[in-house]
Amino acid sequence: MGEAAHAAIGATDVGPVDVENIGLGPVQLGSILFTMIDPHRGHEVAYNRWYERDHLMAGCTVGPYCFSAARWVAPAAYKALRHVAPDNPVSDDPMAGSWLSLYWLLKGYVEDWNRWAFREFRWLHDNGRMYPHRDHVHTLLYTHDWVRYRDADPIPVSLALQHPFKGLAVVVGEASGPGGRDAFDAWARDVWLPTMQADSPVAMTLSFTGVPLQVEAKDVARDEAGTSRFLHLSFLQADPLDCWADTFAKAPATVEEAGVGRISWAGAFIPTIPGTDRYTNELW
Repeated sequence: MGEAAHAAIGATDVGPVDVENIGLGPVQLGSILFTMIDPHRGHEVAYNRWYERDHLMAGCTVGPYCFSAARWVAPAAYKALRHVAPDNPVSDDPMAGSWLSLYWLLKGYVEDWNRWAFREFRWLHDNGRMYPHRDHVHTLLYTHDWVRYRDADPIPVSLALQHPFKGLAVVVGEASGPGGRDAFDAWARDVWLPTMQADSPVAMTLSFTGVPLQVEAKDVARDEAGTSRFLHLSFLQADPLDCWADTFAKAPATVEEAGVGRISWAGAFIPTIPGTDRYTNELW
């Protein structure tokens, strides 16, 4: 590890910890890579093994400043929970998007990782290390803006992908109204999320803004995103099948009634079981 990386995560030069902004410690989440994929029908097992045993490392985690990663899956029963509005930036097909991989990138170093990824993806393509029988449903870099915890002593953002959460809620939407994104964020942090998270399995919700992915990948569509779009990742301490109706099923109406924006896509995922082919026969 280089001197810059040590300085970035070293505890000796860090001031008072602001738990709302830097995740309860000196290892600060700055950006994430969000990549939602579908294998082609009949290639579920082969794709799962390629991604888990090769691409997760070769395409992402061996790169600089990527300090955590996890994979999630949406079997058909979980896809049935989805909210899919017209003209959303993810997919109009509620069955699209079976596997989701998340990568945590150290704050202040997303450009370093982006430059590495540009070179690495070109090499992987040129050397036959990419799997052709798959489709990118939604792949984008997102900047971490803020987090809303449920508990006074929460699991920190930096450990969110390592903790054995039972589910993940993905919510994508657009801010609107006279106050724009700032007004939406203030309402979400101070009104909506505290109410939804109280006495619920929703342990934390992270908010992000999308940024274009600077990777020369032939199979990844260019997405310019925009500052009005938000991505929320909510980590759940219960199976989404058991809590979705009381939490996220109500979210689109709640946001619309507040007049601050709309939710255009929402979906539930559960963690994969590394080293197995679990759920590969339950996607459709």
